[in-house]
Amino acid sequence: MLSGFDGLRFSHWQAEIREDGVVVLGLDRQDAAVNAFSQDVLLELGDLVERIAIDPPKGVVIRSAKANGFIAGADLKEFQEYDRKGTVNDAIRRGQTVFQKIAELPCPTVAAIHGFCMGGGTEIALACDYRVASNDPSTRIGLPETKLGIFPGWGGSARLPRLIGAPAAMDLMLTGRTVSAGAAKGMGLVDKVAAPAVLLDSAVALALSGTTRPFKQRLLGWATNTWIARKILAPQMTKQVARKAKKDQYPAPYALIGVWQRSGGSGIQARLDAERRAVVKLAGTPTARNLIRIFFLTERLKGLGGKDHGIARVHVVGAGVMGGDIAAWSAYKGFEVTLQDREQRFIDAALGRAQDLFAKKVRDEGKRPAVAARLKGDLAGDGVAQADLVIEAIIENPEAKRELYQSLEPRLKPEALLTTNTSSIPLVELREHIARPAQFAGLHYFNPVAMMPLVEIVQHDRLDEANVRRLAAFCKALDKFPVPVAGTPGFLVNRVLFPYMLEAATAYAEGIPGPVIDKAAVKFGMPMGPIELLDTVGLDVAAGVGEELAPFLGLQIPAALQTVEQGKRGKKDGQGIYKWENGKAVKPEVPNGYQVPADLEDRLILPLLNEAVACLHDGVVADADLLDAGVIFGTGFAPFRGGPVQHIRATGADALVERLKTLQSRHGDRFAPRPGWDSPALREPVA
Repeated sequence: MLSGFDGLRFSHWQAEIREDGVVVLGLDRQDAAVNAFSQDVLLELGDLVERIAIDPPKGVVIRSAKANGFIAGADLKEFQEYDRKGTVNDAIRRGQTVFQKIAELPCPTVAAIHGFCMGGGTEIALACDYRVASNDPSTRIGLPETKLGIFPGWGGSARLPRLIGAPAAMDLMLTGRTVSAGAAKGMGLVDKVAAPAVLLDSAVALALSGTTRPFKQRLLGWATNTWIARKILAPQMTKQVARKAKKDQYPAPYALIGVWQRSGGSGIQARLDAERRAVVKLAGTPTARNLIRIFFLTERLKGLGGKDHGIARVHVVGAGVMGGDIAAWSAYKGFEVTLQDREQRFIDAALGRAQDLFAKKVRDEGKRPAVAARLKGDLAGDGVAQADLVIEAIIENPEAKRELYQSLEPRLKPEALLTTNTSSIPLVELREHIARPAQFAGLHYFNPVAMMPLVEIVQHDRLDEANVRRLAAFCKALDKFPVPVAGTPGFLVNRVLFPYMLEAATAYAEGIPGPVIDKAAVKFGMPMGPIELLDTVGLDVAAGVGEELAPFLGLQIPAALQTVEQGKRGKKDGQGIYKWENGKAVKPEVPNGYQVPADLEDRLILPLLNEAVACLHDGVVADADLLDAGVIFGTGFAPFRGGPVQHIRATGADALVERLKTLQSRHGDRFAPRPGWDSPALREPVA
């Protein structure tokens, strides 16, 4: 240990002075599997930096003493606590102050980055003079704070535009995307890339010898932050953001652009002060609180299954859009997959789509053949006997599914799991004649499989809980979020979504233009309007789900969804409610002067909320948090609102019940409040 640190007690940091005169500070946060910045970690670092400043060494290297990564960012649980206490300003100021002390040290400073480097981890690296990153594939560098409803507040937004130029810097911060070590080197975010084995030595060498940034990078950092550049670029950035997010729903990107536009040419302290004030204001918004809550929900979902699934080989029966895409995604994620259907042409079409997926996802062309080789067509179904998991993805017909299971189950290995991708059929209807019901479950994926993050694990009363955990672990290996749900009709997502889509179809049948209906839903915060969604899902698929759900929910299906013309099933045919060209809906013009019904948004959204309450009451999911997570990740329900239950809490359950009763008197009993509106879960304090 460094003698100059005598008398200081370290809980989180390791300090070592090398013979070459370089001090290495290693973060190993106490009692934590992952490094994150708590206030204790920052206070301890501040004391270390103050001591270093008194007697500067030849250089300082900041690294992680944990093998799994550099620093994941700020401790968000602690951040939530500071928000509750109203002391976010103090927490932001402390981080800024400590990092600025690092920036002002009178000796070279280097960040040695390995693995994840997120948020505050990137910000401390930016406070250093130089950065070296490991070329390991696990190394990813980013500033994802806008995904949490804020933006980098410990100097990230003040420093990054000067380092790599405003366009690249703002793109990183506005999107929250991460970059590899090589990409970071290309944009000037890191100065050197090194193999993991020599990362520390490379960082020490850089501390001792330094380096000169290329002239082009230095020029870019200056030129793109001038007054005239900010005047020109800021409006362009705002227009780009506006295409994806509304200011009243997601204020953080707009605030980030505004702070840079006003203060980007100032000195560092003025930039830090402007950053702090804006981030503190954003931290108190419902959007930030809800997005941070959603982050913790994702962590909970990831933890449902652990790592042990015991699945290496997957056999998929049904090479349609869903089955084929499930097979392709499983192969992409490392599983050996066989794909069966009744005719080779269906398998061939699915394999063709799989090649398109691999071309998009596997950028290294040399690795694509190995990925593609993991997916094999299997017309005869020979892969059943070797499979650890069988996924049935045939037509939504209970008799056809039961008949298939009778042929499959005798050929399964003793420990193999048999699952169905049914979107609405209760599992008690499907498990008849199954010899091992403890190993039978639903794995309900959502379309498109490559994009939708949720998988519902559909349960029944004879399913072994250990197999639920196996399936959750399998979903985690696929980079999907598993939500265990009861095997009642529609499960969670389709049951909640169906009344919303049905009411949209009813409104359309009444003569309300489709684009008007879609606009009302998007204004609320849905990612796509319900009429466009009906076409995207397929009118035939929607009709099939309706046959199962409408009787259960006591709802009537409009004629348009009862008889679907062949060739007019929606996006897949190029014609449905809308005409489709090049994968996009061609929406008709709304007549001039058309008056949008005042209650249209309520007509669309309240049935969804009403059914969410009923699902919670019926125990379709274990609790309100899982319901919100399932509906957000399964339907895209306005994330900034935090999910149906969180939205009910924020709006007021009693007020929403009164609005339902108003709709009931005006439009019919389908709007009658469902059981469960008196639940205490709907009246908990909003986070």
